Amino acid sequence: MIRQYELIEKVRAYNPKADVGLINRAYVYSMKAHGNQKRASGQPYLVHPLAVAGILADLQLDDASIAVGLLHDTLEDTLSTYDEIKGLFGVEVAELTEGVTKLSKISFEDKAVEQAENFRKLLLAMSKDIRVLLIKLADRLHNMRTLGAFSNESKKRRIARETLDIYAPLADRIGLHVIKAELEDLSFNILEPDEYEMITRRMVEWREQDDLVNRVTAVLRDELKLAKLKAEVSGREKAVYSIYQKMVRKSLAFDQLTDIVAYRIVVDTKRECYEVLGMMHDRFKAIPGRFKDYISAPKPNGYQSLHTSVVGPFGNRMEVQIRTRDMHEIAENGVAAHWLYKPGKGTDVKAMEAQQATKDSRSSPYRWLKSLVEQLQGVDDPSEFYENAKLELFSDNVFAFTPAGDVIQLPRGATPLDFAYAVHSNLGHKTVSAKVNGSVVPLRRQLENGDMVEIVTSPHQQPNPGWRELVVSNRARAAINRFLRQQETVEQVRIGREILEKASRRDGWSWTEKELNKTLGKLPVQQVDKVDDIFAALGQGRLFPRQIMELLYPELAIPAAQKAAEKATERLMKRKASADEIKVIDDAVGLEGITPGMAVHFAKCCSPLPGEDIVGIIATGKGINIHMRTCRNLEQFADQPDRWLPVRWSKDAEHGDLRQFVCRLRFHVKNDPGALATVTSTIANADANIIEIATEHRTADSTAIRCEIEIKGKEHLNKLIQHLSGLKVMMRVEKIYGWS
Repeated sequence: MIRQYELIEKVRAYNPKADVGLINRAYVYSMKAHGNQKRASGQPYLVHPLAVAGILADLQLDDASIAVGLLHDTLEDTLSTYDEIKGLFGVEVAELTEGVTKLSKISFEDKAVEQAENFRKLLLAMSKDIRVLLIKLADRLHNMRTLGAFSNESKKRRIARETLDIYAPLADRIGLHVIKAELEDLSFNILEPDEYEMITRRMVEWREQDDLVNRVTAVLRDELKLAKLKAEVSGREKAVYSIYQKMVRKSLAFDQLTDIVAYRIVVDTKRECYEVLGMMHDRFKAIPGRFKDYISAPKPNGYQSLHTSVVGPFGNRMEVQIRTRDMHEIAENGVAAHWLYKPGKGTDVKAMEAQQATKDSRSSPYRWLKSLVEQLQGVDDPSEFYENAKLELFSDNVFAFTPAGDVIQLPRGATPLDFAYAVHSNLGHKTVSAKVNGSVVPLRRQLENGDMVEIVTSPHQQPNPGWRELVVSNRARAAINRFLRQQETVEQVRIGREILEKASRRDGWSWTEKELNKTLGKLPVQQVDKVDDIFAALGQGRLFPRQIMELLYPELAIPAAQKAAEKATERLMKRKASADEIKVIDDAVGLEGITPGMAVHFAKCCSPLPGEDIVGIIATGKGINIHMRTCRNLEQFADQPDRWLPVRWSKDAEHGDLRQFVCRLRFHVKNDPGALATVTSTIANADANIIEIATEHRTADSTAIRCEIEIKGKEHLNKLIQHLSGLKVMMRVEKIYGWS
């Protein structure tokens, strides 16, 4: 635990002219504001803001950032106000503190929506001042370091998943590779503890077996000395999560990895970087296809270095990174390096922001952040905003050129259509073909670094749903979706009107738009404010003619439902269905909303279980198919709303012994002796029955197995999954849909 005087000493070590008064005032204010508050560990709450400020001091940030590290939770967790902090510490500190504060004063019914809205607020704040993100990352890093104090496993996993999906990629995007690696490893340890333990144990064994790193660095120093090149040489082990990703991506066992360590050579000038590269390729055999020049083409986060892989002095394959000291500073601290206190210069915040904002788009995290905000501005749904941001964070980049020579940054795998939308949405909408490097290419062709792209347009062209399969960028997909939604609404209104007209003629009732207007506000769907919205909801399958009829003519509702059920039953009784195809059930099994005696069977595509939301579909000549409401196969019945039946499980559906329901699971187990026997006996002991079992794929460390079982319902399934997840041999277990 860092103390106040230790924090001041750490700041003074890199900034002798630091505003110690500001930092001390922030410390005293935070101490008084948090008072007797405690952390989950039982420690005084003040330990946390002190630790966050300490992390920011390790990054050598400016005085305002250190002060906000101490104050960052005061607006959220105490009675402090923005105006109070502004009066005591100034506008700059108040704005930064507000930027890192969650939307705690707003009540959200859905935790996912709350998470998404908080991230939207953070993204907007950090696009205005990147220090907001630096402080937030320091805050999240200390929270992850102390997450073990939580007893709620579900909450721990949620925080770890959010960290892995959002905060680690954000750290990577701004070049904070050390923080990114630690966030990933801490999250990985919580989400996949068995895999984490296995890799860390194997790395300890690997270190004890051979002093390879010291032997290789000694040889590299000798070679550089012979070449009369002054350089610093070091070897750093890759992070646990990075090793795990490579094992999964390339289906390798730990023993098959050849580049657990990356060797780093730091020199004084850019010219010396290329001289060292030449020496390495002269002394050691280069591995084809493994050279990357990030000096001439920096990464979006500003990272610069030469990467090459060679066969080392002891026959080992090794990755070597060559860079200057300035490049190394950026590689270690990323965008934070621009906020370092410079002796004799201090920290001019506005000058730094202006300098960064005007940098080449290929290496400016500021432009990336602002571009991300612009792309997501048209997304109204908070959850969609959150998911799109995650997609954008995880994407790598390529750089293509317009015929005029302008650089367009795109995600890895981007196509000419992505390129067109990156230039302008109207250009994308009118695209008919493209030329890459002077040759006509399909719109699905993946672009590579340095491609020159020319877009051919037509005023009569417009997007179609298939275009969504031709793009990978969030910007292009969002623009296509917006256009299609506008077009689809017109078509949905037309289809909905036809559906209502046919249904009313068939069942002998009538309606007028004036009468429909009276049903607004009474219909069981949202976003229906006018008559056209009713037609659109009918066309989308969110609303059915029967529901409108029940509002206009309540006296016809029950007879019409019975008539449809009786008609379906009559068709069924005319044919002899085998027992294997159709199983006749009644209300005793636990279904409500179906006429007794009707033939019912459960869809194999989604395998619905008691406790899950369901819907019935009338199948001509076969009775009623029961699907989960989230089943993808329901899309094919969207234009046939009269085949839908509102059904539900009865309250005692899961507590009887009249029927077992089929469910499919996938589990990943360690390749330990007796692992499969342990799993199958656990299933049997949980009163479930295995119908079929098969191996999907196998690696050196684990095996993925699919299993079809009989289960009583959702509650029974959840208990079974809980028992399976607690096994030492079990790495992961999940419900799957379909069987192939």
